[in-house]
Amino acid sequence: MDLGLKGRKAIVCASSRGLGKACALALAEAGCDLVINGRDEKILAATAEELRRATGVTITPVLADVSTPDGQKQLLAACPEPDILVNNNGGPPHRDFRQLDRQAILDGVTQNMITPIELIKAVIDGMVSRRFGRIVNITSTSVYKPIAGLDLSSGARAGLTSFLAGIARTVVRENVTINNILPGSFDTDRLRNGIRFGAEKAGVAPEDEAAQRMAEIPAGRFGTPDEFGNACAFLCSSHAGYITGQNLIIDGGAYRSAF
Repeated sequence: MDLGLKGRKAIVCASSRGLGKACALALAEAGCDLVINGRDEKILAATAEELRRATGVTITPVLADVSTPDGQKQLLAACPEPDILVNNNGGPPHRDFRQLDRQAILDGVTQNMITPIELIKAVIDGMVSRRFGRIVNITSTSVYKPIAGLDLSSGARAGLTSFLAGIARTVVRENVTINNILPGSFDTDRLRNGIRFGAEKAGVAPEDEAAQRMAEIPAGRFGTPDEFGNACAFLCSSHAGYITGQNLIIDGGAYRSAF
């Protein structure tokens, strides 16, 4: 399917690896020129070169922490008039809520709620004036299904979801959409690291820990980054102008609900 995105400009945050990289690749394959972002210079440069070779589009890497004002300034300087914004950022580490002090809570909310709102504020009016805009926020299934120890991440992302729900309805008339993707278990470095940690804690082999986790997913497997990236690209496409304010769960059926 032609997604109608050739020549569009996109900013994809935290996109040097993992699901952010998968979104960047899918958008590049659709013909978008990209600004990608990461905090590890070597990994970011390698990803930029990989995407250029694979797709031939213009890739501009921005080495920055997207949660900082300076990092956001750099992203917007590299792409002042994006047609697409994919918000993505790391979350607070797994921690019992009793261990969270005030600063840790503020940092988590900044990462997963304030930062995407700030970027949306910076780009949305331009999208409205050009009558095309696609904003996709990568959140988590923990918004719907709380995970003990990730309470701060879940709360901040849920706050972002509610904050944007009404805003999404105010701009869709101008062909600007805002949607969220809620990933479950995807085969990324982050998941594999979590499996190794869980295996060590349980005293089992990593492959046994992985098998146990997959057995709990109705699909019987982990998702692939390509599956996630392609879903993101569709929400950004010219065909998705009637989809807004939605939370797309991609988790192989792990979240069990009829609605």
